[in-house]
Amino acid sequence: MKKTTLLFPMLAALALPAVAQDEKKVESVAKIFPEKLENAKGEEVSHDVLTDKIVAIYFSAHWCPPCRAFTPSLVEFHKKNKGDDFEIVFVSFDNSEAEKAKYISEVGMEWLSVAGNRSDVGNALGQKYGVRGIPALVVLAPDGSVITKEGRADVSGNADGALAKWKKEVEG
Repeated sequence: MKKTTLLFPMLAALALPAVAQDEKKVESVAKIFPEKLENAKGEEVSHDVLTDKIVAIYFSAHWCPPCRAFTPSLVEFHKKNKGDDFEIVFVSFDNSEAEKAKYISEVGMEWLSVAGNRSDVGNALGQKYGVRGIPALVVLAPDGSVITKEGRADVSGNADGALAKWKKEVEG
């Protein structure tokens, strides 16, 4: 069976849990993701580690020049801001698992990722949040609501203030 080459196939939406299909708030941002994510070493991690956090979903690929230009800035941003209240989840649109692993290692992505590359879950997340190109950084509140779909611009424009801006949005 040949894997689809479409970036966001319509049927991919079926790959997410039903609760994730609803644009309204969910009980926890963790519920938007599959139960098992991967850490930078490829080990399984429960999505529950995302509970009560602001989560940025990073859609990217090694083959993408703009992604490779932005990712080092995001790595530095994550190093300065990782903690009990913030995390990044990588959605890979790489052409292979080996390319994804190389990308993660090469730039030092020390965050979680959705298992696989060009996965149905990743495609469904991209479709759900209206991602039209990569790199894209969609930032979610702890309740699963969207804080911004322009996280890349926030990090590029004001890396020192982006997380504070997102927290302020959550506090309302």
